[in-house]
Amino acid sequence: MSSSTAFPGQSPLAETAPLSLCAREPHVPADRLVAEMVPPPRFDSVRFDTYVPDPNQPSQSEAVTVLAGFAAGLGGAHATGAGRRRWFSKKPAAPVGPRGVYLDGGYGVGKTHLLASLWHATPAEPSLKAFGTFVELTNLVGALGFQQTVRTLSGHRLLCIDEFELDDPGDTVLVSSLLSRLVEAGVALAATSNTLPGKLGEGRFAAADFLREIQGLSAHFRPLRIDGEDYRHRGLPEAPAPYDDEQVTRAAYATPGASLDDFPGLLDHLARVHPSRYGALTDDIGAVCLTGVTAVPDQSTALRLVVLADRLYDREVPVLASGLPFDRLFSDEMLNGGYRKKYFRAISRLTALARDAKGLVAQ
Repeated sequence: MSSSTAFPGQSPLAETAPLSLCAREPHVPADRLVAEMVPPPRFDSVRFDTYVPDPNQPSQSEAVTVLAGFAAGLGGAHATGAGRRRWFSKKPAAPVGPRGVYLDGGYGVGKTHLLASLWHATPAEPSLKAFGTFVELTNLVGALGFQQTVRTLSGHRLLCIDEFELDDPGDTVLVSSLLSRLVEAGVALAATSNTLPGKLGEGRFAAADFLREIQGLSAHFRPLRIDGEDYRHRGLPEAPAPYDDEQVTRAAYATPGASLDDFPGLLDHLARVHPSRYGALTDDIGAVCLTGVTAVPDQSTALRLVVLADRLYDREVPVLASGLPFDRLFSDEMLNGGYRKKYFRAISRLTALARDAKGLVAQ
């Protein structure tokens, strides 16, 4: 539909045709991919002093103290000098003591809040600090290539990795190799992680798994345990009931900057766009409207949808949908398999965004 076409029953001057994610094929330059490795918008304003420790959990206060000291210790010159000067400097001495911290705790204790606070507190220009999820880091390697990623990040003072994923051995080896090269270049590291599938106490403390999986890098990390209430047992929030196609379409026409797509068509389109570009795919989108939501057909498609859900959640983009509710997106086999934690996260985040979208539907 053209931008001057009105939805039936509406004034031609009052409504404009929504955008379409399927019509977008973003081409993202390498410098943008790296520049966007910052804490997501919902963590723009978090700082150590906005983290409220539970008085019954002294490890939370201790974590703030340790991380603040770690950030202050990164205020000196890069271990190898800035990237432009590295070629003219002598080989640096190996850093003394761990150059990384691993935040080890369960759901709901604020690990991402603390990791983002560390990024903000580190005394360096944003261009010398990087923050991203494990998936974003692997996508960066996929887009730039391994050697270019090493060159690009080697001049950084700090790399923060949220949700380091231990469920894909190939990606774990890839990122461990990358981190080894970055440690040699003097980059400080900070990470949180999920747990390996099938582990007792899944969702809580994963330090032993993390340090074993990164093998030669373990000496570079100081595990920092953060106790707190385990929210895992609360289960998934109930997804709002979906709307019908007409309600979703009307809302898309009435909402400035909204996109409107058929869900199966969007899933097909995601297969043609590199996951590193999913953030750009949602540039300037005010709301995502989807018709005909169905169960995701296979695991490759499901994992791409997880990445899109993360990017929408980071940007706080409401999602309005018809068809199946989001808690029925993934099959029982998927939810009981090795990637189940990713799927639970996607359901939880899409459910939250669906709740945010309720106000888009005319009552």
